[in-house]
Amino acid sequence: MSALLEKPRQNGHPTPPRRRRSHPALAIAVCLASLALALLLGAHVLVPRMLGLSLIVESALPWFGAAVPVLLVAGLVARSRGAVAAALIPAIVWGVMFVPGIVPLSQSAGGASGTLTVASQNVEADSGTAAESAQALAAEGADVIGLQEMDDAARAEVEAVLSESYPHSYGIGTVGVWSKYPIENAQALDLGLGWQRGIAADLATPTGLVSLYVIHAASARPADHAARDEMLANLADYVPRDENARLIMMGDFNAGSSDRSLAGLTDQLAEANQNGGGFGFTWPAAFPATRPDHVLSRGMEVTSNTTLRAGSSDHLAVITTLAL
Repeated sequence: MSALLEKPRQNGHPTPPRRRRSHPALAIAVCLASLALALLLGAHVLVPRMLGLSLIVESALPWFGAAVPVLLVAGLVARSRGAVAAALIPAIVWGVMFVPGIVPLSQSAGGASGTLTVASQNVEADSGTAAESAQALAAEGADVIGLQEMDDAARAEVEAVLSESYPHSYGIGTVGVWSKYPIENAQALDLGLGWQRGIAADLATPTGLVSLYVIHAASARPADHAARDEMLANLADYVPRDENARLIMMGDFNAGSSDRSLAGLTDQLAEANQNGGGFGFTWPAAFPATRPDHVLSRGMEVTSNTTLRAGSSDHLAVITTLAL
């Protein structure tokens, strides 16, 4: 029957089925683009700082993984096994870089008694909802609340709603902290720039002292991030000199998790995965695309870590529970 359906040639022999054409030019383009993407992901620290290229690339680095499916489809269209194989290279690099950090925390950490819950949020200057944010974070059961980008009016509003439940507080510049536990040895940090945008203190918990830092790093823009870089570098120098075995550093660092300027801190301190997995992006709140807000720690296991909307800030809050 099939023989009857075959179209005969003029000489009487059946015509073989037509093979789809390959596209060698497209295959070459896929291979080159795949290798370039893998190199960019794996060697992003080599991207020059000039014109803010490093800041742009490293802030968006996780999103470069979206190019992998496009390359795979293009490789299939090109009908080239080599192109498909090349597209798998950046997929593997991206997976090695990011997958361990986006699996749910619940897979690697269990509950624990004797915990400390800290919350941090940039409340956005002039948003008028710092008190609303503070109330929302208190309702989540935070023992310590650190807020950034506050003015005097916002600090007074927060103090009015938290003072009864959080009798211990300290504020300076654009940052403030409210705690259920006593705050000792509190001091302002200028981080070498003369700006009061950081707090260092000892938190007197039932199991002993925990070092606490609340940070509001300088803003970072493509053509202007030198001040932020210097603040983060100076902040990293505090970590090895801190005498307490347990340490928490939280706030708005104005640096995404892939930003090389944050590496001096993340090489010494840990940032936990999210409860439900994912990157835990915090800005902008309406459609989070990067994570400038962090809770870093040492000497304690994180048992819960999540982000949430609080107030009308353009930043999501971060709330983290650590086992004491």
